[in-house]
Amino acid sequence: MSGKYIPKALRERVAAQAKYRCGYCQTQEEVVGMVLEIDHLIPRAQQGATDEVNLWLACSTCNDTKNDRISATDPLTGEEVALFNPRELVWREHFAWSAEGDRVIGMSNTGRATVAALNLNRFHLVRSRRIWVKAGIHPPKD
Repeated sequence: MSGKYIPKALRERVAAQAKYRCGYCQTQEEVVGMVLEIDHLIPRAQQGATDEVNLWLACSTCNDTKNDRISATDPLTGEEVALFNPRELVWREHFAWSAEGDRVIGMSNTGRATVAALNLNRFHLVRSRRIWVKAGIHPPKD
């Protein structure tokens, strides 16, 4: 399959696999009340296919910020590394939540690069996470 159109059934399969949350910042559809977007893990601009194995769920800000990138610089080592791939990697092996649950901490070179490149601790999102934590609906339990 190629092109931008993503059939409804495929979109639903990908959303269910992603547990209806952004593969990067973990924002949950049911919390924000908006449908999240489908992200091409390897961007179409880099010949990434519109196939299930190359798709994942992302919030619009993470998806827009990621744009056509597949790598970024680890701010600790200065090394260029692959961005986090939520289809292939386990989130908790590369990231952790701060004690308050409002900030994402990169635990690996990929995690640190992704936090920095996608600005996973952007001001408005951190502020929202604080409300979600108080409500007991964040961070996700798994």
